[in-house]
Amino acid sequence: QVQLVESGGGLVQAGGSLRLSCAASGRTLSSTGMGWFRQAPGKEREFVAAIRWRARTAYVADSVKDRFTISRDNAKNTVYLDMNSLKVLDTAVYYCAATSGMRLLAEYDYDYWGQGTQVTVSS
Repeated sequence: QVQLVESGGGLVQAGGSLRLSCAASGRTLSSTGMGWFRQAPGKEREFVAAIRWRARTAYVADSVKDRFTISRDNAKNTVYLDMNSLKVLDTAVYYCAATSGMRLLAEYDYDYWGQGTQVTVSS
């Protein structure tokens, strides 16, 4: 089992920034990569970004790639999502997920999920 705990969400004005963190614990050695997804009210959950623990490979959704950055700290088993120039449309619950597989871009690629952290962007 891998446990994931997200933090860093909150209320921010449009144009502002937030950093989300996702700390992994448990059988972290079984995890090959981590992802961030988000779900806005009334919408399906969507991919935001993903990164591998032991490779330079990182993916960011086209909709946010100029504003969001994913990074990791292997020593801390923590993945970060830096969100800049936030827009009202970025308002959602953001979820962290861990995979033991090779794919990173879809929900079904992931085995473990965090509880989510709310990000609210006000106009």
